[in-house]
Amino acid sequence: MSRRPWASAIVTGVAAGAVTLGVAELAALALARTAGSEGTPSPLLAVGGAFVDRTPPALKDFAIATFGTNDKIALFVGMGLTLTLVCAAIGLLGTPRQDGRGRLRLLGLVRFALVGVVGATAVLSRPGASALDTAPTVLGVLVGLGVLNWLWARLRGASREGAAASRRAVLAWGGGLTVLGAIGMVAGRMLNQAGEVVQAAREGLQVPKAPEPLTVPEGAELGIEGLDTYISPNDDFYRIDTALSVPQVDPGTWRLRVTGMVDQEVEIDFAELLEQDMIEALVTLTCVSNTVGGNLVGNALWTGWPIRELLDRAGVSPDADMVLSTSADGWTAGTPIEVLTDDRNAILAVAMNGEPLPPQHGFPVRMVVPGLYGYVSATKWVTELRVTTFAADEGYWTPRGWAERGPIKTQSRIDVPGRDGQVEAGGVVVAGVAWAQTRGISMVEVQVDDGDWQEATLAEEPSIDSWVQWSLPWQAEEGEHTIAVRATDGDGETQTQERAQPVPDGASGWHTIDVRVAVAG
Repeated sequence: MSRRPWASAIVTGVAAGAVTLGVAELAALALARTAGSEGTPSPLLAVGGAFVDRTPPALKDFAIATFGTNDKIALFVGMGLTLTLVCAAIGLLGTPRQDGRGRLRLLGLVRFALVGVVGATAVLSRPGASALDTAPTVLGVLVGLGVLNWLWARLRGASREGAAASRRAVLAWGGGLTVLGAIGMVAGRMLNQAGEVVQAAREGLQVPKAPEPLTVPEGAELGIEGLDTYISPNDDFYRIDTALSVPQVDPGTWRLRVTGMVDQEVEIDFAELLEQDMIEALVTLTCVSNTVGGNLVGNALWTGWPIRELLDRAGVSPDADMVLSTSADGWTAGTPIEVLTDDRNAILAVAMNGEPLPPQHGFPVRMVVPGLYGYVSATKWVTELRVTTFAADEGYWTPRGWAERGPIKTQSRIDVPGRDGQVEAGGVVVAGVAWAQTRGISMVEVQVDDGDWQEATLAEEPSIDSWVQWSLPWQAEEGEHTIAVRATDGDGETQTQERAQPVPDGASGWHTIDVRVAVAG
C-alpha cells in the first residue's frame, strides 16, 4: 500500500462526494417538507435538469433511441460515473507523496467547493427556485469538505507512521462513508418520491362519471399473441418527459390559471374541476421522438373536461393563436389555439383507463389533445394555460430545434412476427397497429418481399383518435423474407415511404422487418 498511495487517495475523494450528495438529498427532503419549496433543492435533480434543458436534439434522440423509457436511468448512471471520476481526481491531490506544503490539498478543497458551486448554480436555474433552495447543497458541500480534509489527515498520518493498519483504516472509513452517502442519496430520493399525500389523494379519489360513458367494443381487440392490446395498461404506457423525479402534486393545493390574452383571468381548483361535466375519450398519444416501428406510442381511455369550455370562461382574444401550457415542474408546450377550441376531444384529463391518473402520467391533471405530438400538447401536472401567440412565446422544445407545430403523421407498425423474426413455414399471421389521430385509418396494406401490396383486415375502430389493430394471413415459405406495411388515413392519404428522422417534426417511412422462415422439425 505504501507503493500505491493513490488508491487510498481516490477513496477519500469518492467518499467525500458520496457524503456530500447524501447529506444534500436528505436536507432537500427536509426543506421540501418543512418550507414547501417550489424549486428543486436537490442538487442531483437540479444538475440533471439543467443538463436535460441544454441537451441538443440529436443527443436527446440518441438517448431515447438507445435507452427508450430508461433514458433517465441512463442519465443518472452517467452523472454518477462523471461525479465519481471528478471526486476521484480531487482525492488524488491528497496523495501523501504530493502533499508538499499543502498547496495541492488546498487546491483540491477549492476544486471540491467549485463542484458545489456548480450544483448550487443549477439549483438556482430551476423554475421557482429561491436562495433558500441552495441550503441543502451548501450544507452537503461543507460536510463533504470536512470529510475530505479529515480523511486526508488520516492518510498523511498513516504515511508518516508507515502503518499498514492505519492505511487500511483509511480505506475502511472511506468505503464506509461512501456507503452511508449512497444510502442517504437513495433514501432522500425515495422519500421525496413517496408522495404520501398524493398516494392518499389518489386512493380516496372517485373517478367522476361521464354522462355519456364509452365502451370499447370486443371487435377492437384481435387477441393475437404478441400484438399490443388495444388499450395500453397504465403501468406499461410509455413515459417520456423532462422530469427526472416525478412531481408529487397535492390535488388539495393544485390550481389551474388561464392567463394572457383573455377577457378575464380564470382560476379553478381540483374540486371545481371534478364538478364539471366530464367526457370520456379514446386517444392514442405519440411521442415525436418515436422512430418508425417504435413503441413510444400508447392508447388509453381518458376522462376529463373539454379545454374549450375553460377557455370560453376566460374569453379568448381573436388575435391569439397559441396556448402556452406550463407544468408544475416548469416545462412548457405551445399548442395551436384552434385545436383546443374546435370540436375534438382536447381535455383536462383526471383519469386514465378508469383510474385516477398515475403520478408519472400527470396526476392530478394533464392535457390530452388528439392529433398532436406530445411535445406541443400533452402537458402533465398542468398549472397554467397562457393564451398568447407563436410570435410572442414558444414551448420548451421549439428553441431546441423542433417544429413549432407538431401534427401527428400517419404511421403503421408490425408487431407480429416478433423481434426475433423467426417463424415456421406454413400459415402465419402478420399483425400490428396503425394510427392517424383525428383522421382515422381507412386501409392497411402489407407487402412481402417485392410482391403486390395486400390489404389487411382492420379491427373495429371505436375512435378516429385512437390506433387500430390489423392482421393479414401469410403462407410463409422457407427462406429469408422482408415484410413492409403502410397505412392510408381517413382523408385518403397513404403514408409516405420517404424516411425521415424524428427531428424536427416526427419520423416517417414504412416499417419493415426481416423474417427467417424455417421448416418445422
